[in-house]
Amino acid sequence: MKPPGSFKIANRRPRSDGVVGCGELRVQRIVDSLRIQIAEGGPGQRLRIRQVFQQPREIYRLELDLPELGFQRTTLLDREALEELLAADEVRERVEASPLKG
Repeated sequence: MKPPGSFKIANRRPRSDGVVGCGELRVQRIVDSLRIQIAEGGPGQRLRIRQVFQQPREIYRLELDLPELGFQRTTLLDREALEELLAADEVRERVEASPLKG
């Protein structure tokens, strides 16, 4: 039995027949959820993005701190998912305005 919180981010490549797999839909839901949460965050929101792995695949750690809710969300994303997240203007503005450390 796997411990809770361990997720695979492998197999995100599109299938050759053009059908979207359930793993791709899950990643899309996570990215959409992050986009909404970042865009709706208050003035105390802190956002940090750090690269944690370079080989065999680039993996980034995104930490979203919402002190007004007493909440921190940590998500691991590959390069494609991070680029998709940063494609939204409101997210890019928050990242640029947020003090990045790490």
